[in-house]
Amino acid sequence: MRAVVFDRYGAADVLHLADIAQPHAQPGQIRIRVHAAAVNPVDWKIRSGASAAFHQTTFPHVPGLDAAGVVDEVGPGVDGTRVGDEVFGSTLTGASAQYALLDPTATAPRPPVMSWFEAAGLPSVAETGLRAVDLLGVTAGQTVLISGVAGGVGLAAAQFAASRGATVLGTASVAHHVEVARLGIMPIAYGDDLPQRIRAAVPVVDRAVDAAGHDVLPDLIALTGSPENVITVADGVGAQKHGVRFTTGAERRYWEALQLATALYEKGAFTLPVRQVYPLAQAAEAHRHSETGHGFGKLILAMD
Repeated sequence: MRAVVFDRYGAADVLHLADIAQPHAQPGQIRIRVHAAAVNPVDWKIRSGASAAFHQTTFPHVPGLDAAGVVDEVGPGVDGTRVGDEVFGSTLTGASAQYALLDPTATAPRPPVMSWFEAAGLPSVAETGLRAVDLLGVTAGQTVLISGVAGGVGLAAAQFAASRGATVLGTASVAHHVEVARLGIMPIAYGDDLPQRIRAAVPVVDRAVDAAGHDVLPDLIALTGSPENVITVADGVGAQKHGVRFTTGAERRYWEALQLATALYEKGAFTLPVRQVYPLAQAAEAHRHSETGHGFGKLILAMD
């Protein structure tokens, strides 16, 4: 099968197309013919070696966690999934390929109203966003601050919090304020005097999610009153230093997150915009784009 691979850690130039053996569904697995795959920051962190301490990588390696496609093999012991089903979820073998294996408990059916590109962009960010909101115990009537709200995890966390009846505000580049506001999120510009500017906008901040890093944890603690009211998905070193929870995904709940995201999407209460779609052959360019940290919405690779 055709796939994007890398044989060593390095810059985006190490990515190249190759013909590799097709994987086949083993017990408890399904295989999809991939229509679209997401490019997430974790993909280029794995490719560069920056996250080698957290992700075991064997070479050649197919990058990508999230994909959407049509089931074409069902392994023994799998119930409720059939050949021909259209699904999206987190892959076991790498998403940037014509075929990928998935654990069916980490997938969900693709709604007809959701494009392949939108579906491919959802799994990891939806799961991480919901996990952060759940661990903070966000409830109706609270005010929640998302640091880095224009990114995928930030947008997902913000919309999950809003679906519970919380008031949500988030920091984002000024260039993205219009898009953020359209989703019902109060945008706050990055920069100096952040706590003062946020206090001027809302009287109380009950909970905060750090989805971007950038050494914001002291400000978030000051705003919410306690490290217990803050969680980060992006700053493990800072979390340890300041006593903030750092969630890495040890207890992932993909099915719950994707089911909820799908239900909200069908009600018009959840979206993750697609920023740009690249052909598979331009995977390196998609990685470079992701590494800039600029732009609003998801970067997607198209297989067809």
